[in-house]
Amino acid sequence: MNQANPPPAQAGAYDKSNGWDALAPQLISGRSNSRVGAETITAWLQTLPSGAAVLDLGCGAGVPVSELLLNAGFEVYGVDASPALVAEFQRQFPAAEVACEAVEESGFFNRRFSAIVAIGLLFLLTPEIQYRLIHKVGQHLTPGGQFLFTSPCRICRWEDEWTGRESVSLGAEAYGAILTQAGLSIRGNYTDEGDNYYFATVKNQESSG
Repeated sequence: MNQANPPPAQAGAYDKSNGWDALAPQLISGRSNSRVGAETITAWLQTLPSGAAVLDLGCGAGVPVSELLLNAGFEVYGVDASPALVAEFQRQFPAAEVACEAVEESGFFNRRFSAIVAIGLLFLLTPEIQYRLIHKVGQHLTPGGQFLFTSPCRICRWEDEWTGRESVSLGAEAYGAILTQAGLSIRGNYTDEGDNYYFATVKNQESSG
């Protein structure tokens, strides 16, 4: 749902990358030829402080999100559970820091960020992990920091076109409630040319996280 012209899903053993490590070659090739969402992310990053530290969750090989952030002069950190994708990220973007970890287990480099972005990630996780991850994001944002993520605005379940695994959107109302609990507020939304829906959120200034 979140990529243009994906390859057929492939079966594979369970891994912390939720099937993405087995699809790394196809994903690297597919993303290098697709700029879906690039204009939307570029518009969002213009709202960030110059040179801010930004965490890219589920960064994959870094294209296009980390690539756009680095080209705009931001300090970029990435987390992804696929060893193959992390290796490609390191090869392409040696100036960025990247950790090969599942986002739900990551320590987020033991620091806070001015912004955190999760494109094509949240809905791949179980509802329980989505809930915990949003709260963890809130804890790792500085007051006034921004969190941008994608998920359909309606409640729905579907089979991911790449991995064949179930994807789950909790819907705008549930995401809004969880974000509020985590000390975040929805500031706006975007829809890109691939019909991907973006929640643009900000950490409340009074929230200590």
